This record gives sequence, structure tokens and C-alpha cells, in this order.
Amino acid sequence: MSTQHQVNQSQYHNKSNAYLHSLVHAEGAEFKKMQQLIQKYEFKKILDLGCGGGHVSYHIAPYVEEIIAYDLTPSMVELVTTQAKVRGFENIFGQQGAAESLPFSTQRFDCVITRYSAHHWQNVAQAMNEIHRVLEKNGKVIIVDILGNSHPVIDTFFQTIEKIRDPSHVRNYSLQEWMDFAEFSGFRVDVIEKQTLDLEFQSWVERMNTPKHAVQTIRDLQKKASTQTQQYYQVQADGSFTSEVLWMVLTK
Repeated sequence: MSTQHQVNQSQYHNKSNAYLHSLVHAEGAEFKKMQQLIQKYEFKKILDLGCGGGHVSYHIAPYVEEIIAYDLTPSMVELVTTQAKVRGFENIFGQQGAAESLPFSTQRFDCVITRYSAHHWQNVAQAMNEIHRVLEKNGKVIIVDILGNSHPVIDTFFQTIEKIRDPSHVRNYSLQEWMDFAEFSGFRVDVIEKQTLDLEFQSWVERMNTPKHAVQTIRDLQKKASTQTQQYYQVQADGSFTSEVLWMVLTK
């Protein structure tokens, strides 16, 4: 038997370089927003939760004193610490572990940032409680993640193709679900915005080494989806599509 954490580690253990060089992960309007928020509140101690290829850490390192780049997959952490040295950042430190059990003291950080990670977490509610614990009073949480949908047909389609592409996928949560997670964990919601993310199909599946038969299944589902679903995700002839992304800022 394997746990979800083991599935995640198995899926990502050899993909650190793919995420380092992925334009989807390396670029985004949210990085400027992060920098502006950090400078406004003069945050110094940052937790990059689910750091992946480390792009959050690289973008904010010039503005803070210390960043802990934290990820479930050891190879991701190793990549970020190596890249930090290559890029001349001496304030980025790597640590391996799960979002649901953070090995940090209470009120250790004044800002926690998680980007494109939460849809892989085994238990978001538990992780949010841990984030609340390690965050200073009046500290901020920045969440960037793919949004699910409250419409069953639209939501089921996306969750399904995500799972076929990447067995470690758990769930893209809807806006209402994120609001509930925040409220139940004791956070105040400061900002909610939606962004759009264009996903080029070939690089999307190649990044996860999705098998050919699974790629074909995804393409079949895209072609057989309702017109409403195809239009919502702006599915193109080559399978490329657009998804909604959440930008959420919380205060403890």
C-alpha cells in the first residue's frame, strides 16, 4: 500500500528540471504582486510552501532576509538550494517535508506563500491549520493555485483530465472551498482575484511524462466534452486550453 505522499514523491522525484525550466511556473503576473506585498509590509521571514522548482523563492529573495524553500520531494529541495547558490542568493534554505506537518516553531514566519502546490496536498484543511500555527500574528498568506468550479460538469471534466495526466493530482478547489478553508482555519480574507493561465497541451503532458495512452484519453475527453465545457476552458484544436487561477491573500 502507498500513501498519497508517496504517490506524489514518486511522480515528482525526477521532474525537478522540468519544473525549473517550465515557462508556466517561471513566469506570471503574481510574482510582481508578491514583491509589492512583501515590500509594503516589510516581511522578512518567508516560507515558500511546496516550492517546486523554486520560482517564488528566486523572485522574492532580493526583498527578504530569509526564505525556507519547503517541498515534499527531496529532489525539488535539492534543486532549489543548488539554484540559489548559482543565482547568488545566500538567504534561501531548503527543507523537505509535508504541508500537513510543518517542522517549524509557532509563529516562525511573517509570510507564507504557496503557488501551484495545494492541489497536490493530502489534506488542505490540516495544512491550513499548520500554516496558521507557524505564522506570526498579522502575518499574511499568499495562495496561488488552479481553481476548480462549482458547476459539476465543468469541474468533473477538469479534475478528470488532471488526474489522468498526473496521478499525484488530488483536487483543484473551488473559490467557495478556499473561502471555507480560510474561515475554518481562523484567517481573514483580504484579497480574492482571478487570473487566467494558458496551458500549451504538449508541454503540459510532457512535463509529467504522461504516457501516450493517457494523452490519447485526455484528447478524447476534450473532443467529447460539451460545448459549454469546451468554451469555458477555451479548448483548442491541439488540446491547449485555459484555466482559472486563484490569487488569495489572507491575514492571521
